[in-house]
Amino acid sequence: MYLNPKYLLWLLPLLLILSGAGCQRSRAGITVAGSTSVEPFAELLAEEYMMRYPQIRIYVQGGGSTAGIEAVRTRAAQIGLSSRSLTSGEKDLYAVTIAKDAIAIIVHPKNPIQNLPLEKMIGVFSGKIRNWNELRGYPHPIILVTREEGSGTREAFQKLVMGKEEISLESLVQDSNGAIRQVVAGDPNAIGYISLGLVNEKVKALSLSGVEPSLKNIVKGRYQLVRPFLFVFKGRPEGEANSFLEFVLGPEAQVLLQKEGLVTIRP
Repeated sequence: MYLNPKYLLWLLPLLLILSGAGCQRSRAGITVAGSTSVEPFAELLAEEYMMRYPQIRIYVQGGGSTAGIEAVRTRAAQIGLSSRSLTSGEKDLYAVTIAKDAIAIIVHPKNPIQNLPLEKMIGVFSGKIRNWNELRGYPHPIILVTREEGSGTREAFQKLVMGKEEISLESLVQDSNGAIRQVVAGDPNAIGYISLGLVNEKVKALSLSGVEPSLKNIVKGRYQLVRPFLFVFKGRPEGEANSFLEFVLGPEAQVLLQKEGLVTIRP
């Protein structure tokens, strides 16, 4: 039987989630799995929740948005994490937006580039612009770094930035936002994209068409690369999963997410 390599990229993370869930079912708790963009924030929220309710255990895993959604569908996880909207084939599931995030285009701090117009950004990631000197940078080939198929970050980037243009097949493919950040932090000629909330001092976020990716610009609608962070359920959440969701949507958790650089869904 032939399997499209596109589906193999999220099938392996799903299998890892399934194997982990088997061990966790023997212990009381909630399994949360999916987007590596949402994962660190979900871990932070889980820690806060378990401090309040020490009798409850919440197990948070990555794997990518598509793998997390499939884990919910197969009941390997009670909560899926997605950094993209549900597709038409996933509308039977129940999704709740817990916050909004921006995608940041990152380069090494030593890279002199500070801003790229949208059309130049498309040219870079499509492979049509291949050298930094075409962007008034140092004369060196551009190293593209992207996420794998099935990644919510990649799908959002494709939709919000690339449109009908495809990401170059010569790009280095990484399986998490953290991995992209690590590659870019170690190579002055690399460029990639990650969740804005994961940008640190080791990388530099570029302005897009003159607009800085800041919380202020996101809230005012000036910075356009914004996507939802979702909790996904098999149906309407019940029991402890619903209690955790209510905590996440509550004022204390929302303030915590805002401090971490996300746009909250409540004032």
